[in-house]
Amino acid sequence: MKDRKIDMVILGLLSHENLTGYDIKKKIDGGISFFWKGSFGSIYPSLNAMEKEGLVKKVGLEKKVGDSSGASMREKNYYAITDAGREVLLGWLKNSKAVNDLKYETLLKVYFGGTAEPEVTVDTITAFEAEISEALAQLKMYKENLAPVIGERDHLHYYLTVCFGVETYEGYLRWCQEAKELLKKTKMKGM
Repeated sequence: MKDRKIDMVILGLLSHENLTGYDIKKKIDGGISFFWKGSFGSIYPSLNAMEKEGLVKKVGLEKKVGDSSGASMREKNYYAITDAGREVLLGWLKNSKAVNDLKYETLLKVYFGGTAEPEVTVDTITAFEAEISEALAQLKMYKENLAPVIGERDHLHYYLTVCFGVETYEGYLRWCQEAKELLKKTKMKGM
């Protein structure tokens, strides 16, 4: 099996419950989007490949009818993790080596910001700061909700992940303030 991290995300989510591709996307967007992204363009091909490899299987089909004529009938396939899928997930979890890529377009713009006026970079940082502030508020809510239940299955791990996010995003906000102040001072000196 190729080293597709989206496979591990999907297997991890399916290890808790059977889901459709749409449900997987909603879980990614709602719970782990702070540190991992996934698109329908990567989820469905991954599900198809893992089904061929025997790591997941279709376990149910739900038909939704949109109107009385049946014109918008839609089928929803539910997927479940197989024993082979659990073994792959467990093997991945036991391998302590991880690739932690950091890709922020904001930082690219800051890095190359010397070609523009400092205000351009300040605006970029301000937009990033607003995005991070919103995400931090959500992470703090998750942390508050998880704290009373960290003794329950998986909740300690969710809590630890959320704590990492809170600390990281608070650090980002500190950097935003320091960077904007430095850019404004630099502008005043005429650099």
